[in-house]
Amino acid sequence: MSRKFWIPAIAVGLAAASTGALADHDRGGSRYDDRGRHGEYEYARVIDVEPLRRRVRVSEPVRECWDETDYRADGPLSSNHIGGTLVGALIGGALGNQVGDGRGRQVARAAGAIIGGAVGHNVSRQRQRERYGDREYVYERCEVRYRDSYEERIDGYEVTYEYAGRRYVTRMPYDPGDRIRIRVDVSPVEG
Repeated sequence: MSRKFWIPAIAVGLAAASTGALADHDRGGSRYDDRGRHGEYEYARVIDVEPLRRRVRVSEPVRECWDETDYRADGPLSSNHIGGTLVGALIGGALGNQVGDGRGRQVARAAGAIIGGAVGHNVSRQRQRERYGDREYVYERCEVRYRDSYEERIDGYEVTYEYAGRRYVTRMPYDPGDRIRIRVDVSPVEG
């Protein structure tokens, strides 16, 4: 026989063999499930599907920002007043050096430098305040706060189905639709 005859004959044979396998699948499929249990698979009619709901609190972080204004003069260690503080300390130290003798002169010099530095700093701050006023600082301040909301979530479905004239109820993670695949296992009763 020629090769032209064998190729179509093999194709027809394969198609016929696969039709039988598909028919077995529609009738119920494999006799073993994924856990190795024996049984036939069929489809049962779904009568009712009831979603199983629960209320869940959801906390969502929300960043809130606003502008704050602060009016203040320069602080005691501000670099704007170093010159005035140093000049005051030098003048105060020189004046303190004129008072007393020996150990008293050293104490008077240190006290004069401290007092003169404070006076020089205050004079410098006062001049700057008269010239420019207190400084206005505007800065952004932010905080993260949590807003709680509640939403309903579906945990699964309570499915009522009918097979062979009897009703059954099961819980499923999804809505099966109009029919549900079931395993039918017939085994002898011992006893």
